[in-house]
Amino acid sequence: MPRSNTDFLFVLFETQRMVRLYADKLATRFGITRAQWAVLAKLERTEGLKQSELADLMEVQPITLTRLIDRLCDNDLIERRADASDRRVNRLYLRPAARPLLDKLAELRAEITETALGGMTAADADGLVARLEHIKDNVRDAVQSASDTKTKAQRYG
Repeated sequence: MPRSNTDFLFVLFETQRMVRLYADKLATRFGITRAQWAVLAKLERTEGLKQSELADLMEVQPITLTRLIDRLCDNDLIERRADASDRRVNRLYLRPAARPLLDKLAELRAEITETALGGMTAADADGLVARLEHIKDNVRDAVQSASDTKTKAQRYG
Protein backbone atom coordinates (compact mmCIF):
# COMPACT_ATOMS: atom_id res chain seq x y z
CA MET A 1 0.00 0.00 0.00
CA PRO A 2 1.47 3.38 -0.96
CA ARG A 3 2.36 5.52 2.02
CA SER A 4 4.42 8.25 0.42
CA ASN A 5 1.82 9.97 -1.75
CA THR A 6 2.17 13.52 -0.45
CA ASP A 7 -0.46 14.81 -2.89
CA PHE A 8 -3.30 12.65 -1.52
CA LEU A 9 -4.68 15.09 1.06
CA PHE A 10 -4.16 18.10 -1.19
CA VAL A 11 -6.05 16.44 -4.06
CA LEU A 12 -8.79 15.21 -1.74
CA PHE A 13 -9.34 18.63 -0.14
CA GLU A 14 -9.11 20.46 -3.45
CA THR A 15 -11.62 18.06 -5.03
CA GLN A 16 -14.01 18.63 -2.15
CA ARG A 17 -13.59 22.39 -2.50
CA MET A 18 -14.27 22.29 -6.25
CA VAL A 19 -17.36 20.10 -5.85
CA ARG A 20 -18.69 22.46 -3.15
CA LEU A 21 -18.03 25.46 -5.41
CA TYR A 22 -19.83 23.79 -8.32
CA ALA A 23 -22.77 22.83 -6.08
CA ASP A 24 -22.94 26.42 -4.79
CA LYS A 25 -23.20 27.73 -8.34
CA LEU A 26 -25.85 25.23 -9.39
CA ALA A 27 -27.97 25.60 -6.24
CA THR A 28 -28.58 29.24 -7.14
CA ARG A 29 -30.83 27.97 -9.97
CA PHE A 30 -33.39 27.27 -7.27
CA GLY A 31 -32.76 30.31 -5.12
CA ILE A 32 -31.05 28.45 -2.29
CA THR A 33 -27.54 27.99 -1.00
CA ARG A 34 -25.65 24.73 -0.70
CA ALA A 35 -25.96 25.05 3.09
CA GLN A 36 -29.74 25.34 2.83
CA TRP A 37 -29.73 22.38 0.47
CA ALA A 38 -27.79 20.39 3.07
CA VAL A 39 -30.41 21.20 5.74
CA LEU A 40 -33.21 20.07 3.44
CA ALA A 41 -31.35 16.88 2.53
CA LYS A 42 -30.74 15.98 6.18
CA LEU A 43 -34.38 16.59 7.05
CA GLU A 44 -35.51 14.56 4.05
CA ARG A 45 -33.63 11.60 5.51
CA THR A 46 -34.64 12.23 9.13
CA GLU A 47 -37.55 14.54 9.80
CA GLY A 48 -38.23 15.54 13.37
CA LEU A 49 -34.65 16.23 14.36
CA LYS A 50 -33.97 18.71 17.12
CA GLN A 51 -32.11 21.80 15.97
CA SER A 52 -29.19 20.80 18.20
CA GLU A 53 -29.08 17.31 16.65
CA LEU A 54 -29.08 18.78 13.16
CA ALA A 55 -26.29 21.21 14.07
CA ASP A 56 -24.20 18.28 15.31
CA LEU A 57 -24.87 16.25 12.16
CA MET A 58 -23.94 19.17 9.94
CA GLU A 59 -20.95 20.13 12.09
CA VAL A 60 -22.04 23.77 12.28
CA GLN A 61 -22.55 26.12 15.18
CA PRO A 62 -26.15 26.29 16.43
CA ILE A 63 -26.37 30.03 15.65
CA THR A 64 -25.34 29.37 12.05
CA LEU A 65 -27.97 26.67 11.71
CA THR A 66 -30.61 28.92 13.30
CA ARG A 67 -30.06 31.49 10.56
CA LEU A 68 -30.36 28.83 7.86
CA ILE A 69 -33.54 27.47 9.43
CA ASP A 70 -35.00 30.98 9.72
CA ARG A 71 -34.50 31.51 5.98
CA LEU A 72 -35.97 28.11 5.10
CA CYS A 73 -38.97 28.79 7.37
CA ASP A 74 -39.44 32.20 5.75
CA ASN A 75 -39.52 30.44 2.36
CA ASP A 76 -42.10 27.93 3.69
CA LEU A 77 -39.75 24.97 3.08
CA ILE A 78 -39.45 23.77 6.67
CA GLU A 79 -41.23 24.35 9.94
CA ARG A 80 -40.37 24.24 13.60
CA ARG A 81 -42.69 22.28 15.84
CA ALA A 82 -42.54 22.24 19.60
CA ASP A 83 -41.37 18.97 21.10
CA ALA A 84 -44.20 17.18 22.90
CA SER A 85 -42.09 16.34 25.94
CA ASP A 86 -39.82 19.40 26.19
CA ARG A 87 -41.20 22.82 25.38
CA ARG A 88 -37.68 24.27 25.12
CA VAL A 89 -36.96 22.08 22.09
CA ASN A 90 -37.97 22.64 18.48
CA ARG A 91 -38.15 19.77 16.03
CA LEU A 92 -37.80 20.36 12.31
CA TYR A 93 -40.09 19.12 9.57
CA LEU A 94 -40.33 19.63 5.83
CA ARG A 95 -43.26 21.64 4.50
CA PRO A 96 -45.14 20.45 1.39
CA ALA A 97 -43.38 23.08 -0.73
CA ALA A 98 -40.03 21.39 -0.02
CA ARG A 99 -40.94 18.13 -1.79
CA PRO A 100 -40.88 19.42 -5.39
CA LEU A 101 -37.70 21.34 -4.64
CA LEU A 102 -36.06 18.21 -3.25
CA ASP A 103 -36.99 16.37 -6.45
CA LYS A 104 -35.25 19.08 -8.48
CA LEU A 105 -32.25 18.99 -6.14
CA ALA A 106 -32.00 15.22 -6.64
CA GLU A 107 -31.67 15.88 -10.37
CA LEU A 108 -29.06 18.52 -9.61
CA ARG A 109 -27.13 16.04 -7.43
CA ALA A 110 -27.19 13.58 -10.33
CA GLU A 111 -25.89 16.30 -12.66
CA ILE A 112 -23.04 17.13 -10.30
CA THR A 113 -22.19 13.46 -9.93
CA GLU A 114 -22.24 12.92 -13.70
CA THR A 115 -19.95 15.90 -14.21
CA ALA A 116 -17.55 14.82 -11.47
CA LEU A 117 -17.37 11.23 -12.67
CA GLY A 118 -17.35 12.09 -16.39
CA GLY A 119 -15.13 9.84 -18.46
CA MET A 120 -15.23 7.01 -15.92
CA THR A 121 -16.88 3.69 -16.51
CA ALA A 122 -19.55 2.57 -14.06
CA ALA A 123 -17.07 0.05 -12.68
CA ASP A 124 -14.43 2.78 -12.19
CA ALA A 125 -16.96 4.99 -10.42
CA ASP A 126 -18.12 2.15 -8.18
CA GLY A 127 -14.50 1.32 -7.38
CA LEU A 128 -13.77 4.93 -6.53
CA VAL A 129 -16.75 5.11 -4.17
CA ALA A 130 -15.69 1.85 -2.52
CA ARG A 131 -12.16 3.18 -2.01
CA LEU A 132 -13.47 6.45 -0.60
CA GLU A 133 -15.70 4.49 1.79
CA HIS A 134 -12.64 2.50 2.84
CA ILE A 135 -10.69 5.71 3.45
CA LYS A 136 -13.62 7.14 5.43
CA ASP A 137 -13.77 3.98 7.57
CA ASN A 138 -10.01 4.16 8.22
CA VAL A 139 -10.24 7.77 9.34
CA ARG A 140 -13.38 7.16 11.43
CA ASP A 141 -11.60 4.29 13.20
CA ALA A 142 -8.58 6.51 13.81
CA VAL A 143 -10.79 9.28 15.25
CA GLN A 144 -12.52 6.78 17.51
CA SER A 145 -9.20 5.33 18.61
CA ALA A 146 -7.84 8.80 19.35
CA SER A 147 -11.01 9.62 21.31
CA ASP A 148 -10.73 6.39 23.31
CA THR A 149 -7.07 7.09 24.08
CA LYS A 150 -7.86 10.64 25.17
CA THR A 151 -10.72 9.44 27.41
CA LYS A 152 -8.52 6.79 29.00
CA ALA A 153 -5.71 9.27 29.52
CA GLN A 154 -8.07 11.69 31.22
CA ARG A 155 -9.72 9.01 33.30
CA TYR A 156 -6.57 7.20 34.41
CA GLY A 157 -3.89 9.80 33.88
